[in-house]
Parts: sequence; structure tokens; C-alpha cells
Amino acid sequence: MSQEHKDADTTGERQDRLRKLEELKKADIDPYPSQTKRTHLSQEILNNFQDLEKKEKTVTLAGRLRSKRSHGNLSFAQLQDDQGQIQLAFSKKNIGADSYKTLSKMVDMGDFVQVSGNCFVTHKGEKSIMVSEWKLLAKAVRPLPEKWHGLKDEEEKLRKRYLDILINPEIKDMIKKRGEFWKAVRDFMVDKGFLEVETPVLEVTTGGADAQPFITHHNAMDLDVYLRISMGELWQKRLMVAGLEKTFEIGRQFRNEGMDAEHLQDYTQMEFYWAYADYEDGIKLVEELFKHVAQETFGTLKFNIRGFEVDLGKKWERYDYQETVKNHTGIDILNTNEKEIKDKLNELGVEYDEKGFNITRAIDNLWKYCRKQIAGPGFLVGVPKVVSPLAKEDPERPQLTQRFQPIIAGSELGNGYTELNDPVDQAQRFAQQQKLREEGDEEAQMYDHDFVEALEYGMPPTCGFGMSERVFSFLMNISGREAQIFPLMKPKEDK
Repeated sequence: MSQEHKDADTTGERQDRLRKLEELKKADIDPYPSQTKRTHLSQEILNNFQDLEKKEKTVTLAGRLRSKRSHGNLSFAQLQDDQGQIQLAFSKKNIGADSYKTLSKMVDMGDFVQVSGNCFVTHKGEKSIMVSEWKLLAKAVRPLPEKWHGLKDEEEKLRKRYLDILINPEIKDMIKKRGEFWKAVRDFMVDKGFLEVETPVLEVTTGGADAQPFITHHNAMDLDVYLRISMGELWQKRLMVAGLEKTFEIGRQFRNEGMDAEHLQDYTQMEFYWAYADYEDGIKLVEELFKHVAQETFGTLKFNIRGFEVDLGKKWERYDYQETVKNHTGIDILNTNEKEIKDKLNELGVEYDEKGFNITRAIDNLWKYCRKQIAGPGFLVGVPKVVSPLAKEDPERPQLTQRFQPIIAGSELGNGYTELNDPVDQAQRFAQQQKLREEGDEEAQMYDHDFVEALEYGMPPTCGFGMSERVFSFLMNISGREAQIFPLMKPKEDK
């Protein structure tokens, strides 16, 4: 239990509010009415204050009382709604003795109220509402914490996220920006002629990424199923087979893996698929997408992200996978072996999981070390086939694929490629991935026979790309968990 609530319990304030709740009910005052008749929000009033005051127009507001102080027959309070706060004045003369007594003795800071009144300016020059009528909308039984701003326990703040949002305006602003971010993504894709679709969340075979899935049971079918690990990649490709040419999906996906500042298990992702386009077309579209979303959400293309100064408006570079790794580590990933990479990872102090470790994971770990030193913006290209089981190979360099990834502030902020549409090649790569799974690599992809069959009916040349809410967290320069509205938390043990 937080110190704020320990203090509240020892003073008996919660019990006192429960007593008031019972007294309100005995007095036939409904502490939780269902109807409100709000006509204005706080900022709307402040923006039009002189006009409303001049016309002596009665306004009705609703919100939470954030402060309350009494001066004999006159009381003041701050009312908070979605737009901000405004001062209220309650005069015993205006609202009547009985109503004033109820307000003084039964209403506490944190309660929700509806008030009606007229605009006026106090002798101190503060724009206020002189209340002529009020009613209780919701009695808060638990008092709001007084020391939340100084709270150091991040777990406590995330667990009681509703209080964090209520008390810290920057958290509310982040949530609004998050909504603007995904709206900008959606608007951009629709404007480019893409059709928004929905694909299954529950799958009998996971696909579209190298990741460990969550497993659950479908009772009606008596069948174990997986929560999707991609935004319907193999389903959207089926839509390309079906004749749709430009699709995208925004939704939740799930990966049963480790947690850190960048990685979450339950998060929002967007993926698009574009028939008759290749990775070069995708690179141009994604750069345009990033610039549009950043400008629409934040009003700028310049960001400070994790110690990197990033300007999305400047020329985006190309980072060749093989060349970049060789420049940073001396290892040629196309002419190496597992032992050599292990020795180099140990030398560099890079931690890695021994379970299921193979040449694919070895190369991936080596690249992740290198990318942390790249500010961007730019695109990683020339990615080896061994780490790209769904990407089409580069005809000029068969060991590599036509894959691209935006690199910003030392991290990959998306993944795209010219999609593999050769069913024979795809079947062979799935077989290789299945072998890796059998050898202990839980992130290797499953063999999807139904998808291979769909490819055999023919899929046009297609470019696909996906990006997650990691992009938003990076532009906000906060961790992935902080960028979520309600991150998953372990239940708190009662002591």
C-alpha cells in the first residue's frame, strides 16, 4: 500500500467519507445520479468569458472538485473536467442555507459535482463561476493522494495509472498524443488508397514473425490456439492472393517474451501489404509515413531520443547489414560460423540466450549490438536470408533479401520486405524454420501448410511493412510501458 493511502487509512478519512455517504442516502440525496445537464466545459468558458459574463448567461458544468476551501458564508473550489480547471464560488446567500450546509459538511475534494451559475471576476482578478445551483454526481469514498507528484515508486504509479493520469497533466497529454499518432497512421494509409481490414487474433499456426506465442485453449472446438504474433501477415497475403491490392490493419498482437524498455508482450501494431510494389516502393512510402505521423502528432521532425539527436527531415541513409556489422565488429556475417560470433559476442560483453542458440540467433545478436550505435534516420538493407524467412531474396545477391527496416536512435522501428511469393521457396524456408524449432529455437517460425497452399494459387509481387507502438514511445522518448495507457502489472500481494 502506498504511503498516501496508509496515511488516509490511519486518519480514518475513508471511514468518514463512508459515513457521509450513508447520511446522504438517509437525507434522500442520491450520491450517484445518472443524469447530468452540462452545457459547457471549463476551457470553453474561459475562452469566451467576457461574452458570457456580459450576456449574464447561465452555464452548467460538471467535473471533479480538486480543491475546496471555506471562508464563512463563502466557499471556493476548483472544478476539473476534460479541458482543465475553473474556479467555483459558493455563496450561502445564493444557494440557500441548507444547500450550503450540505456542501460544507458532506462534499469533499475528489467528489464529482454539477454546478450552474454565472461568470464573474473575483476581487483578485480570477475568472470564476458564481454558483446558483449544484448537485452531487458521484461521492468519492477514497481520498485522492496528496503526495503523488513526489512518488518514486514507478510500479505504484503504473499500477494506479488512473491516479497518474488524473494528477499528472503530462500523462493525459501523452494519451491524447497516442490517439493522434494512430489516427495519423490510419489517415495516411487510407489517403494512399489502402483498405483497412481485420484478421484473426486466434490462430492454429502462428506466423509472420520470429517470436514465442501465448497459448490458450478454445473450449468450443477443444483446440489449443495461439494469440497472433504479427498483424495478420499471412492472412493479409492471402488477401493479395484473393485479388485485393492494398490492405492494412491496426490492432493488438502478443509475444510471450522478455520485457525491457523497448519490448512489450501486448501492444498495438500496424501492417500494410501492397501488391505490385517492391521494397524500394516500400522504403519511399514508409519514410513519407514517418514524416507525416511525426508532424501531425508532434508538430516537428526533430527529436531528442535516448541521447540521439534525430532529424526525420534530413536525408535518410542506407545501412548495409553485412558492411555495418563488419565495420563495427570485424565479422563478415556471410563468411563466419557460430563459434566465431560467440567469441566476438563474449568479447563485446553482449549477453545472449544459450537456449536454442544457432547461427541465425548469433547473427541477430551481433547486429543488435551494432544498431545501438546508429542514430539514423535511415534504412537497414541487405539483410541475410537466414534471418528473413518470409522475404524475397535479392537476385543480385542470393544470400541476402529485399528487406528494409527503419533505424532510428539505435533501434529498429519497423520491418518490411518484398514478400516471398514463390511457394516452393517458401515451403523450403518453413521446413528450415521448423527444424530450428525442433532443435530448441522457440522463436523460429512454424510451418504453415495452408499458407503455402494459398501461395500455390499465385500471389502478385507484394511489399509488406509493419511498425508497432515502439515508434510512438521513441518519438515521446519514454519507455514502452510508460507509453501504454494501462501496462500489464503483476497483482499486488496483500500483506
